[in-house]
Amino acid sequence: MDMTENKKIRKGSADKRAKIIVAARDLFLSDGFDRSSVDAVAAKAGVSKRTVYDYYGDKQNLLLAVVDESSLAVLEMIEQGIADHLLEFEDLQQALILFCEQIVASANGSADYKALIRLVMVEEANLPDSFLEKLDKATEEGIMRKFTEFAQKGLIDVPDPKMATKHFAALTILLVFNQPRRTGSMDAEQTRRIIAEGVRVFLSAYAPRTTQIDNHNLIEKKL
Repeated sequence: MDMTENKKIRKGSADKRAKIIVAARDLFLSDGFDRSSVDAVAAKAGVSKRTVYDYYGDKQNLLLAVVDESSLAVLEMIEQGIADHLLEFEDLQQALILFCEQIVASANGSADYKALIRLVMVEEANLPDSFLEKLDKATEEGIMRKFTEFAQKGLIDVPDPKMATKHFAALTILLVFNQPRRTGSMDAEQTRRIIAEGVRVFLSAYAPRTTQIDNHNLIEKKL
């Protein structure tokens, strides 16, 4: 009997937490963090103000929880892309292209991703630097791990996996998201072209040293 009651309590708590997070995210995005009150969050979530404080302490912690919850979905998206394309492959360049295309497509269809980006951009002043650094590290960790593994196999040369990951993202995924949207979303062909060229440049810059030496010698011979 006690076990059944405990399960009900845990389930109820999880449901309430989820409702609070969704309500807070919606209000923070529509009204802004400063203009959103705990009273409004509680009312929208259908819980008491006391419950919000009991679960999250204060509005600042609630914002961190909202961003953290959205980032978890983004991390799962990245890990899924790695599992689908970067565990087994015959052509690294093609695998990286497919990985980026999947991330872009998943992000474009993800409310969590859009919420995360907007919250981080708009509410950056209300987020501790340590939290933002932790978020950056978390989103980069999976790709860094794969690049380190690729380097050990001699597929690429990455003295600094963290910097390589930043270069890779800047040349591919982030470059797609930073394109002007004057005429709406880019079509698949435009996206693929940007990603393919970014992957090509990345692999040229981080090619194994023997490949770089061979390319250099080939250029000298042509000259």
